[in-house]
Amino acid sequence: MSTSESTTAGKSPSPSWGCCSRKLKGNKHAKCNKCMKMYHYACLSFIQSYVLPATWLCADCLNDDMSAELTPSRNITTTRGNKKQPPQTSSYFNISSEDVRSMIQETLKNELKAQLSIFSDLLNSNLSRELHPIKEQMEQMNDSMTYMNNQYEDRLKEYSTCKEELKVLQVENSSMKNTITDLNARLNQLEQQTRSNNIEIQCLPEKKQENLIEVVTELSKVVGCNIEPRDILHCTRVAKLNPKNPRPRSIVVQLASPRIRDQLLAATITYNKSNVESKLNTTHLGYSGPKTPIFVSEHLSANNRALHTAARIKAKEIGYQYVWIRGGRIYMRKTQEAEHILIRDMDTLLKLNK
Repeated sequence: MSTSESTTAGKSPSPSWGCCSRKLKGNKHAKCNKCMKMYHYACLSFIQSYVLPATWLCADCLNDDMSAELTPSRNITTTRGNKKQPPQTSSYFNISSEDVRSMIQETLKNELKAQLSIFSDLLNSNLSRELHPIKEQMEQMNDSMTYMNNQYEDRLKEYSTCKEELKVLQVENSSMKNTITDLNARLNQLEQQTRSNNIEIQCLPEKKQENLIEVVTELSKVVGCNIEPRDILHCTRVAKLNPKNPRPRSIVVQLASPRIRDQLLAATITYNKSNVESKLNTTHLGYSGPKTPIFVSEHLSANNRALHTAARIKAKEIGYQYVWIRGGRIYMRKTQEAEHILIRDMDTLLKLNK
């Protein structure tokens, strides 16, 4: 093999270089078997571990030999006899840089392909092993989502059913409210009708062992109605809603007929209008002490009583001058010339403005 190290021991003639004359330490070189010129492995693009044959020829000598072989010979001599020429063997080995690059690329390509195949198999195996629990979890999540979706669909159906039932119940509730309102109005009307014979006397002081029938007959005489004891069916004081209220308990008088009641009420109104400076009070009935006004009115049901109280409060707020009761009904009027307003319920009061 015609290879040696770039450094030699001792002094020797400078070699003839066919590539360059640089001194590359540790770099192997090759020697042409024909022209005896030296070539660096680096200049030939050979790897350091590559081993050249002893018959290696450089590119120039190789081209000269090939040209000589291709040129036809003019002087042909024929040798007679059986003497044979030994075959001329021109054994040489020449590799260009492109060939080396191709071989390296092919080797790297094959090696890379093999490594990629190994890596792919290893990656698939690892991924399969790592993803298997995740796949199971995903399947469990899918089952859970399916269950939740079914539950949601069931709840949605129940909600739709409840919504329809709610609509029906709302309609029924509205109808029942209207019915209850109507029944309350009728009940209140019936309660008021049962009081059609009654009057209520307010702010009359209480006495021990008082005779209420005599008090009522005396009151009727004062206002000029002259009711007889036989016209009074029942007479009693009623309990106060608020026991702490200092006002005396009211007196409820049940008369024989609505006609007698209306006569007594009309006489009281006339008396008060005629005696503006001295309206009906306790001194007219012989009560000692401070003079206290006495009020005589229709006996109202609980609902009408609350409505009458609210009407008086509302009248003060919005400046209405008159609030009165007639036939168990409550009326309001802003001025003497204004039209009267029938107060049917609380909604009527809420609609009134100043």
